Amino acid sequence: MEATNKFMQLAIDEARKGIEQQHGGPFGSVVVKDGKVIGKGHNCVLKNNDPTCHGEVAAIRDACTNIGSFDLSGCEIYTTGEPCHMCLCACMWANISKIYYGCTIDDNGEIGFRDDKFDDLFGGRDKLTEYMSEIDREACLALFEEYKQMSHETY
Repeated sequence: MEATNKFMQLAIDEARKGIEQQHGGPFGSVVVKDGKVIGKGHNCVLKNNDPTCHGEVAAIRDACTNIGSFDLSGCEIYTTGEPCHMCLCACMWANISKIYYGCTIDDNGEIGFRDDKFDDLFGGRDKLTEYMSEIDREACLALFEEYKQMSHETY
């Protein structure tokens, strides 16, 4: 078994922190620039009563605050689940250069999230194969399995 990428492991750890505190789903993200984490976040939809507070958005907000800029050019994001369209567009608006994700849109659906509904409506992922790469799926699936075993609110 291959070792999990160190940045994806940090995203998994961030997601785990969120699900243990029942902030939301098992979605954690870290923003990396020049090999250094500049932002991190996890899903806080339930905690904040905010349907836009997904892990990627939280990490982007944290990174922008930390560097004092809205422009994340040259940054990469590592996230436990393939980004929904809202998060995908947030990454693009932030000028993030590359997205690395663990679990797929289909995997998100297996644990009760409706990303596939929006994916069917908006589509277009086939045009993003250079922009998004799946890594460490097995490690992220293990996180999703932990989440499935926990008592949690479905939204």
